[in-house]
Amino acid sequence: MEEESFEDFWTLIEDSRRRATGRDEREELLGERLAKRPSREIVRFQIQLYRLRQRVDTWEMWAAAEQIFGGSCSDDSFWYFQFWVVGLGREDFHKVVADPDALADIAELRRLAGRPLGAWPDDEWPEWEGLDHVAAGAYEKLTGEEDGLEAALDAEGIEHPCNPEPDGAAWDVRHTEEAARRLPRLSTMFPLPERTAGWHRAG
Repeated sequence: MEEESFEDFWTLIEDSRRRATGRDEREELLGERLAKRPSREIVRFQIQLYRLRQRVDTWEMWAAAEQIFGGSCSDDSFWYFQFWVVGLGREDFHKVVADPDALADIAELRRLAGRPLGAWPDDEWPEWEGLDHVAAGAYEKLTGEEDGLEAALDAEGIEHPCNPEPDGAAWDVRHTEEAARRLPRLSTMFPLPERTAGWHRAG
């Protein structure tokens, strides 16, 4: 049953990726499809999303996000980055879980390389906050209960965190030699600006 749930989750995510042209459209498509399902399936979708997100909640992945975001990836940005990684689909997700430096192969990131952050269009930022809210919207549409999904998750003993709690050992992504060793391709694609006083995140 668990394996079937993951299979169905990835089918929904990957179908939205194929059929939609932007994040808003993907959220709308996912929400519409979920709202046509029984409430227990909407709950299951959110549980699978949490479990997959947790797999990329690591210091190594945060260091990768820091590299991409020019050394200034906040807690919120990393949280939304995690959902964006899930939204890449099953194959790419598993690749970057195994090796965060494999993010250098992701087409969306390759398009951003060499461009200043200020020039990145909103819809191209590697963050997807809305994915965390799709199931709640679908649950409310189906049942009329504004906080129904949260209550259903509580009833199953499922925690629903809202901040990163990364696993693993933190390290300083601004140590250029270490970054080049651990994230060789990302550190080349997204070179960091000079170290700024007081910087401390990711290590």
